[in-house]
Amino acid sequence: MSSGCKFQIRALMLGFRFSLTYSNEDGRITREEVQELIMLSASANKLSKLKEQADGYAALIMEELDPENLGYIEIIAFAIAVGIAVHAGNHLACDFPLLVNSSPEKFSLISSDFHNKRPTYKSLLTGVEGVTGISMVVLMAISFTLATHHFRRNALRLPSPFNRLTGFNAFWYSHHLFGLVYVLLLVHGTFLYLTHRWYQKTTWMYISVPLLLYLAERTLRTRRSAHYTVKILKVSGLPGNVFSLLMSKPNGFKYKSGQYIFLQCPKISPFEWHPFSITSAPGDDCLSVHIRTVGDWTQELKHLLTKEDDKLPSVNCHAKFGELMQLDQRGQPRLLVDGPYGAPAQDYQNFDVLLLIGLGIGATPFISILRDLLNNTRAMDELVVQESNTETSQTTRSDESSNSFTSSNVTPGGSKRSRRTTNAYFYWVTREPGSFEWFKGVMDEVAEMDHKGQIELHNYLTSVYEEGDARSTLITMIQALNHAKHGVDILSGTRVRTHFARPNWKEVFTKIASKHPFSTVGVFYCGMPVLAKELKKLSLELSHKTTTRFEFHKEYF
Repeated sequence: MSSGCKFQIRALMLGFRFSLTYSNEDGRITREEVQELIMLSASANKLSKLKEQADGYAALIMEELDPENLGYIEIIAFAIAVGIAVHAGNHLACDFPLLVNSSPEKFSLISSDFHNKRPTYKSLLTGVEGVTGISMVVLMAISFTLATHHFRRNALRLPSPFNRLTGFNAFWYSHHLFGLVYVLLLVHGTFLYLTHRWYQKTTWMYISVPLLLYLAERTLRTRRSAHYTVKILKVSGLPGNVFSLLMSKPNGFKYKSGQYIFLQCPKISPFEWHPFSITSAPGDDCLSVHIRTVGDWTQELKHLLTKEDDKLPSVNCHAKFGELMQLDQRGQPRLLVDGPYGAPAQDYQNFDVLLLIGLGIGATPFISILRDLLNNTRAMDELVVQESNTETSQTTRSDESSNSFTSSNVTPGGSKRSRRTTNAYFYWVTREPGSFEWFKGVMDEVAEMDHKGQIELHNYLTSVYEEGDARSTLITMIQALNHAKHGVDILSGTRVRTHFARPNWKEVFTKIASKHPFSTVGVFYCGMPVLAKELKKLSLELSHKTTTRFEFHKEYF
């Protein structure tokens, strides 16, 4: 096997290995995912030691592997393209011409491999080796092209019927051509010109293990999704082409705030799975997601669900689980759930202070965190009431219980399990005023229940003039008067006052650093890549200049 072929196969293997970790919609791998790969590669007796060093190793690897923050899919695609160019170019421009034009004396050395008949250039291309090789190149070229940004994001406006070549569906189905590519690769690596003994044909050795792992993962997803069939409880249309979907929580389904799930609607497509951040809290009796209709699948799902929405009664998500399962589901489309899957925000409990930054629909993973913090606050208040009613003597709570969010779970011994997080700051930046309707209830609950001011909510609207601009003075005055009189913001309709323009992120970081010295702040960002570099830079800068340590985590939508 030539060096080019081995390089190509190793690149494909690396792609399969990375495919076992989740990448976001833009196909980008994070430092946390590289850290997980390092951990998975460790032997058991070295795992504890490596765990302490994995984050540092991951940072160094990502700096070398992806200094410009390219997507790992682009890196793998480039590696495969280089392997193809080396391998195919070597055959087409070197091996084939030399073989066809070789002297009788030199050809006699290998004539037995060609049945003692000199091949022509055409016969080399039309043989099993040539046909399978060319077919693989064509299939991969189609898949790579339809996976580019302009095709995948529907940025190209092609005339009918070529418009079907753009969008997520074209990207999704064309990527399944790689199943055929791997079959062709096995055949291509079996029919070799000069190698005839089976143990010398090593292609199958390179791809069998990742193929088996991939098939095992797909089988697990199929079995798990069949078990996690949910019932639709409520669908609500929201401004900005967004709708919320409230579902029953499958029995035994456990997740953490910040994680996401895959949804499939067999009535639309029995093959497509789409990821969505969970917006309900782990302690809720329902499972909820917020979906923006940006493609044909989400548009069709919204059409199916809103058509049947009138049949659904009003649902209280804090009702008992058994009550939710008794709803009439006749005529409802079937929904399958796969997950949950890990995301950077799920580790929010490991930090003293949280800085949650969401752009547009990127706020969804943080809503689950806010709900979880609210549930913990509610549980803490209930425990305080119970203690005051049952205890006959005056008791005082510890500083940790009074200054941190306490879990709603109670240990078997009756003791409360304290959490590390003491404060949370949520910044939501959006261009559409109607977006604030998405999570109006959560914001009002935070404003009502957070008596200690541990959660700060900041809404920023970027589609109007900046604060201080003369043209926005009237809006600002009316907003201030209405908020002072009624306690409601005129733009968002919530108790959280809306600011204009974009936040001054350096001021935000500096303020948090001054309020929380010697603390570890988890900075979680979800949105477009454009803001990630600035936030990461500020996290590093303030970590060096102050006693507060900022740890940056990103997730792209």
